[in-house]
Amino acid sequence: MKILVFGASGMVGQGAVRESLRAPDVSEVIVVVRQALALTHPKLRQIVVDDLLDLSRHRALLKDVSGCFFCIGATSAGMSAEAYKKLTHGLTLAVAGKLLDMNPRMVFVYVSGAGADSTERNGRMWARVRGQTENAILRLPFANSFILRPALIQPLHGARSKTRSYRILYTLLAPLLPLLRWIAPGWVLSTQLLGEAMLGLLRSGAPVRVLESSDIRALVERPAHTYQLT
Repeated sequence: MKILVFGASGMVGQGAVRESLRAPDVSEVIVVVRQALALTHPKLRQIVVDDLLDLSRHRALLKDVSGCFFCIGATSAGMSAEAYKKLTHGLTLAVAGKLLDMNPRMVFVYVSGAGADSTERNGRMWARVRGQTENAILRLPFANSFILRPALIQPLHGARSKTRSYRILYTLLAPLLPLLRWIAPGWVLSTQLLGEAMLGLLRSGAPVRVLESSDIRALVERPAHTYQLT
């Protein structure tokens, strides 16, 4: 498989890149970034651009990508509704549209978040925007598309959030995470498990296209044939 990752410098993206590089059935991992990652690997190729939509000159490279892991996201705290929608919905759909034009045979995996509202009527702005973005992605004619809605994510293997408030939160929660995973295993995932789940979606699909935290965990922990799509 040939994997494309957006948001590779973020916490979830770091997990996706790590697990993809480790997977024996992945031949190449392409990351689209604004700043080069401090990472080298024989299977890693970096596309450094000022504009994430500037992909036309890389059409030959992207035309046979197996799947795209779109891990770009931001907290709505301190952002206006217009700015949050532009980043979350506008950028995601603009990138997806470019990729669809180049390679409709790929699988598009979008990392959303727990609480996203598919009805688009939730009183919380971020939940409506996330739901709107999810719905728009699922309507695009890729070979397949999936939405991941993780709740609490434990960063592993050096993965680190770019958001300062999240870094503080993870530091404070670190001693409690083993207990939380024992009490509510379906709610606490890790960057490693998320990366493994994304790869699992490319290999075997899933019985649903919108996966909550418990579904994501089950995807990794249950036999792959359980999720074979027809």
